[in-house]
Amino acid sequence: MSRTNLVLIGMPASGKSTVGVILAKVIGYDFIDTDILIQKAEKKRLSRIIEDIGVDGFLEVENRVNAAVEADHCVIATGGSAVYGEEAMRHFKKIGHIMYLKTDYETISKRLKNIKRRGVALKDGQTLRDLYDERVVLYEKYADTVIEETGDAEDVVVKILTILDKG
Repeated sequence: MSRTNLVLIGMPASGKSTVGVILAKVIGYDFIDTDILIQKAEKKRLSRIIEDIGVDGFLEVENRVNAAVEADHCVIATGGSAVYGEEAMRHFKKIGHIMYLKTDYETISKRLKNIKRRGVALKDGQTLRDLYDERVVLYEKYADTVIEETGDAEDVVVKILTILDKG
């Protein structure tokens, strides 16, 4: 398997799935949402997995599922917490070009309405701001390319296409 995939990372509500679907259509790739793969593997919603086995248990499941993704010419939208899984991120680096959809904190906090129902891996006592600050460092560590997410999904797709055309 070569690096034929585009892997989108970023905070929950940064637009990874929305951008991913549009991008896949435009460039003729398949689309994979790793949150859906996790739900299929565990036969329950993300929020229920976190309820049942806790955040650390969920992160282990996420890492295992993500590290096993087999894809070729796909746009892969990861869950926001995928960057905690070192094995998975090494795998994604091997099979794809990792693009970080960088979104400012204010935008994320406006878009995220119900963190619990959405299945965000938030530890007890951790605020959304804490989570944001912790993850930004990891997103930047793993990213091959950083896409400043301003405007709507179509604008982000145009930015990505411009980068791909130059590469």
